Amino acid sequence: MNFQVNIELDESGYYVAEVPALPGCFSQGKTISEATENIKEAIVGWLAVMNDKAKKSEMLTVEVMV
Repeated sequence: MNFQVNIELDESGYYVAEVPALPGCFSQGKTISEATENIKEAIVGWLAVMNDKAKKSEMLTVEVMV
């Protein structure tokens, strides 16, 4: 699975990584390499949490004709 990751240098000198396709999925690092490794861990964690939420949810699917 591939995700676009945006990495920016912040005011404090850390590289901040964000995954636009995964709301709230952020990480950081002192180097680009560290930020990249950290965001990989954050992506795995984000997906695990959302998977657990989906399993626990009592979602109802309905078809609607418009």
